[in-house]
Amino acid sequence: MKNTAKQWKKSSLPSLQKKQSFSDRSKKRQAYVIAALFSSIVGTYLDLFFVGIEMYHFPMRLFPEIFTVNIAFTLLILPVSIILFLYVADRMLFLPRCIMILTISTAIIFIEKAAEKLGGFIHHPDWNHTYSFFGYMLFLVIVWRVFRFFR
Repeated sequence: MKNTAKQWKKSSLPSLQKKQSFSDRSKKRQAYVIAALFSSIVGTYLDLFFVGIEMYHFPMRLFPEIFTVNIAFTLLILPVSIILFLYVADRMLFLPRCIMILTISTAIIFIEKAAEKLGGFIHHPDWNHTYSFFGYMLFLVIVWRVFRFFR
C-alpha cells in the first residue's frame, strides 16, 4: 500500500504543479494586459486634459478632424512601451528598478524635445519639461503598482 500511495503522490504532484504554473502565467499575462490598458486610458485622458487647457497640442496626429490627441501614441506606443517596461522591471530588484524609472523619466524630457523639433508635439511657452519628468515618474510607479496588484 505504501508504494501505491507514493506512486500516486509522485504522479499527481507534477500535474498540480503544471496547473499552478499555467494559472500563474495566465494571471501574469492578465496583469500585463490590465496595466497596458490602464496606461492607455490614463495617458489618453491626461493628453485630453493638457490639450484642453492648451498646455500642448499635437499638430501631426491620426484623424485630426476627430481626435485632438495623438491616438497612435496613447493606443499603441504607450501600451507597448509599458509592457516592455514592466517586463524588464519585473526582473529587477527595488533599487535598479527605481534607477530605471528615473532614467526613463529623464529620457522623456529629451524625447519630448526631439518630438517638438520634428513637429509632432508643441508645448505652451509656460511648459516646463520637469513637469514631464515628475509626471512620468509618478505614472510609471502607479502603473507598476497596478501591475503588481493584478499579478
